[in-house]
Amino acid sequence: MTQIIVTPSQLGQMLRRFRKEKKLSQASVASLVSLLPKTVSRLETRTESATVDSLFKLLSALELELTIQIKPNQSSDLEW
Repeated sequence: MTQIIVTPSQLGQMLRRFRKEKKLSQASVASLVSLLPKTVSRLETRTESATVDSLFKLLSALELELTIQIKPNQSSDLEW
């Protein structure tokens, strides 16, 4: 399944959804990859303040990967 995510809050919501689908608590998923539970919470609620390293650790724990692609039919102007 592919999910299109364009904002930090969407990313946090998806991370939380996948964690809950796996029936994992924040503490249990954190312990899988040597993160603190508060780091998992921050990734799910205030994703923009998290580090890329922590994001990749959580993705790994949830057995997810990050894919980057060019937007179809979009100019190359930055949205940010």
